[in-house]
Amino acid sequence: MIEQLKENNRAWAARKIAADADFFKRLVGQQAPEYLWIGCADSRVPANEIVDLDPGELFVHRNVANLAPPQDANYLSVLQFAVDVLKVKHVIVVGHYGCGGIAAAVDGKRRGLVDHWLHPIREVYAENREALLAIPDWTARMNRLCELNVMRQVRNVASDVFVQDAWGRGQSLSVHGWVYSLANGLVTDLDVTICGAD
Repeated sequence: MIEQLKENNRAWAARKIAADADFFKRLVGQQAPEYLWIGCADSRVPANEIVDLDPGELFVHRNVANLAPPQDANYLSVLQFAVDVLKVKHVIVVGHYGCGGIAAAVDGKRRGLVDHWLHPIREVYAENREALLAIPDWTARMNRLCELNVMRQVRNVASDVFVQDAWGRGQSLSVHGWVYSLANGLVTDLDVTICGAD
């Protein structure tokens, strides 16, 4: 199976060169994406493909349940590099309906280390418990929790010192919240965009 991946790679590179002989030359030259995508590690949510962008056009950070926790050095390193070095103009937090991490956070089962990682989602659930329990269908309830989680992560990104400092410098930077549907391939903008310090 690993050999197949290598063959796929060679075929993909050949297709890229056939369509655009200078594609890889430009790619080597610089990385200048205008977007940072913070998404779920779910294999069904390929960031570049969803928004039809080539390599080099989208800076990507993925983790279980698309969290932006202020104590995670990996996420913070990506955010700082994107904002301070690449000068991205948009940070997009993208959740997806049917997220296993969202369900795992609140289904009562213990899974080990990931339970600690998913703790922020349990906090969002607790804060919205009454409204969520008013949704009788489990799938619809989890989809709403997915949206609420994205909204929380947008606030986390917007309140981070790297983002706040960028706004303080007058840097053009917006933070957006989207949800991707596995069922139809479409993103929904949750209309929670933050464009500057309050």
